Amino acid sequence: MSELLETTLRGTGAEVVLGHTRRFCLIGERINPTGRRIFQEQLRAGDLSAIERDVLAQVEGGADVLDVNMGVPMTDEPELLAKAITLVQQLTDKPICIDSSVVEALEAGLSVYQGRALVNSITAEDDRMALILPLVKKYDAAIIALPNDAEEIPMEADRRLELVQHIVDVATTEYGIAKQDIVIDPLAMPIGADTQVVNTTLETMRRIREVHGLNMTCGASNVSFGMPDRHTLGAAFLPMAMTAGLTSAIMDTRTPQIVTAVKAADLLLGHDDWGGAWIAAHRKKQASAAG
Repeated sequence: MSELLETTLRGTGAEVVLGHTRRFCLIGERINPTGRRIFQEQLRAGDLSAIERDVLAQVEGGADVLDVNMGVPMTDEPELLAKAITLVQQLTDKPICIDSSVVEALEAGLSVYQGRALVNSITAEDDRMALILPLVKKYDAAIIALPNDAEEIPMEADRRLELVQHIVDVATTEYGIAKQDIVIDPLAMPIGADTQVVNTTLETMRRIREVHGLNMTCGASNVSFGMPDRHTLGAAFLPMAMTAGLTSAIMDTRTPQIVTAVKAADLLLGHDDWGGAWIAAHRKKQASAAG
């Protein structure tokens, strides 16, 4: 069993540590224009007001970290991402996951960021690592890495573990990234396409924890894509994944059913000392209902 590693992120005030014995880290995904036509039109017009609403809603729902993506066609993404990150940091002291496939946008976002960011993401492709890992090192960030390459999204755990090993070897030896700053996305695939994909993902998680001790994250909603009653599937999947080694997830924290399932799993797995967070959340709900 490998040493279990911890990944430290910081915002302007709050520090969040991902770890296998710590409370699960909720990364709020909502600050993202993908599939949101009106939000895209607002951003093209320079209107960032929806970002303010999304930040407040994600934080209120329980987000520990906020994923910020500004991938809008026909905009200057580097400029827009830098503006969005600056705005988000004025609204909350929580850490940010800077999410872009455009290297120039990542650098623009990292250059204005105050704290220690998480960068989303790289794959196991050497040319992709060569573009992004120097930025991660320069700005002392952590990185999400996906074990797929130009040829494939592997459907077998063995191949995913091979690619994780490649990412770790390249990142640590060629770019000087600390191993604990590599967060692996073990590839959560839609259950509707193949009912065995979640078993493969869970096996991948268990083996990554055992072999590398790395922290892990995933897009929690990927699993239920295309299926009915998605929130129930999400509320079942995340506690199962937590027992296999998942330590964070990128998700919409406006879904109480899923957030509550995660908090319950934290308590039952011994990650919530004396049930303090569970009891505090219950009292907050009671006070809100009474108010």
